[in-house]
Amino acid sequence: MAKVLVTGAAGFVGSHVCDHLVNDGHDVVALDDLSGGFEDNVNPKAEFVKGSINDVALVDRLFDEHKFEYVFHLAAYAAEGLSHFIRRFNYNNNLIGSINLVNASINTGTVKCFVFTSSIAVYGKGQLPMREDMTPMPEDPYGISKLAVEQDLKSAHEMWGMDYIVFRPHNVYGERQNIGDPYRNVVGIFMNQIMQGKKLTIFGDGMQTRAFSHIDDVAPIIAKSITVPEAYNEVFNIGADTPYTVKELATIVCDSFDASEQLEFLEARNEVVHAYSDHSKVHKYFGDMIQNIPLKEGIERMVADAKDKGPRQGEKFGNIEVEKNMPPAWKKLM
Repeated sequence: MAKVLVTGAAGFVGSHVCDHLVNDGHDVVALDDLSGGFEDNVNPKAEFVKGSINDVALVDRLFDEHKFEYVFHLAAYAAEGLSHFIRRFNYNNNLIGSINLVNASINTGTVKCFVFTSSIAVYGKGQLPMREDMTPMPEDPYGISKLAVEQDLKSAHEMWGMDYIVFRPHNVYGERQNIGDPYRNVVGIFMNQIMQGKKLTIFGDGMQTRAFSHIDDVAPIIAKSITVPEAYNEVFNIGADTPYTVKELATIVCDSFDASEQLEFLEARNEVVHAYSDHSKVHKYFGDMIQNIPLKEGIERMVADAKDKGPRQGEKFGNIEVEKNMPPAWKKLM
């Protein structure tokens, strides 16, 4: 049984990873500031600590007390489009906070592997399908911050020998997701709008494509990765193989709720239009763990969970730093 830290453990991805680690017999400390997740998501067998990865004193104390052998870093403010307008907040949380963990891991000297969830946002646009051997060209501050952490982990490995694994998931959805967040996770946004009797809002014409990935195609592999030594110091795309348009997604979500399809098309925002990745590498290393949950099945699982919890009131983001060129729909939330 290993001593493990999971950051972002109250978020839906982190909580599922935490479940798998607990079920595998690990002694898990779950760290989260509850800015985007919920404490009741955290497995009760894990030791929950409410706090931020930006609290250096807390991070250092936890590493000193627990002597973690593995770190699973899933804490981030993953609002790719919004990151243009919250640049300082984005870099403080997604880059500097990550470096606090890397520093503590190096200084403690007990960490055998640092597992980091990056994003396909590091690739930017026009590289399809996205492959790990491509040169990353991120288009937004969120992708830039994720790539910087990847590069820092590689540098730390070369300097101090600390092993790491990087996963680049994409468009993950599933049970326990915070459907009340109005800025990110289109699947959850659609479900919340349906349950509130609102039209489904789509930026642009809805023809942008994403490969929407159910949590069960992502979390088990992340959790099990530390048992695959061949995966150490490697980077992996992870998620679904089949891209769908946002409009197709809207139809599937409406059908799963048995709701009429009422759409509202908003002014297109500055975003990568088509984003899907190649998963040959993750299949090579983790093939027997991949479930390939069909989109309709995954959506139906999440709908059942969303109906059980009910709609959530979205919270406005109060730290907008740059308003210029911000989508009008988001300005209304200010």
